[in-house]
Amino acid sequence: MAGLKQVQRQTGVALWRQIADRIREAISAGAYDETGMVPPETGLALQFGVNRHTVRSALAALAQEGIVRAVQGRGTLIERKERFNFPITRRTRFTAGIGDQAREMRGLLLEEAKEEASAEVARWLGLKPGAEVIRLETLREADKRPVSKATSWFPAERFAGIGEAYRKHESITKAFAELGLVDYVRATTEVTAAHAATADLADLELTPGAILLIAKAMNTDLDGVPVQYSISRFAADRVQFTIEN
Repeated sequence: MAGLKQVQRQTGVALWRQIADRIREAISAGAYDETGMVPPETGLALQFGVNRHTVRSALAALAQEGIVRAVQGRGTLIERKERFNFPITRRTRFTAGIGDQAREMRGLLLEEAKEEASAEVARWLGLKPGAEVIRLETLREADKRPVSKATSWFPAERFAGIGEAYRKHESITKAFAELGLVDYVRATTEVTAAHAATADLADLELTPGAILLIAKAMNTDLDGVPVQYSISRFAADRVQFTIEN
């Protein structure tokens, strides 16, 4: 159990959630690879200085995420689910990036809206604040597992109809092509990590405390004109990023 960080009381984050995060991080780092099992509840309770009920709540949350599974008479087994490798390149595409790692992929349009660009969206898209943009909320699945949820903005004047095109093709790339943009490139990607917000938990089938990899990205056409600004949230236990030149 070496290497597990201690939990901190009076931080506003529930102890069980902190413990779930620590165990999730340890599993990701390969801390339990020799046994394939999470240490017993009594050992974890001693390690973190909490009671077994708190540890049990943390393990139940991880089980709901599909990371571990309780096996009667044995303990808590780590479920071996390999992460999808998602490359970030000059031409980042979800379908091509996941490629043959998944047998089936889907893109779902959750919401479409026409709105005025906020200062942030306008800055990324090179527009004046208040300019009209189209916002799409999308969910991507691989082998029936939610992998990412994205909020994307597009200049409304250039991409009228992109919502319907996405609904038809389940792909931003194919939607762009239908609207006359045959190629585009990734200009900027910023990656951070954070706990999943309440709005993303249900769609990504996560439990409170789950970690997301958040990618802010801007795509441009081949003339360097911004065509899309997106904030994509990836389930951190299902995806790893590879930065490629």
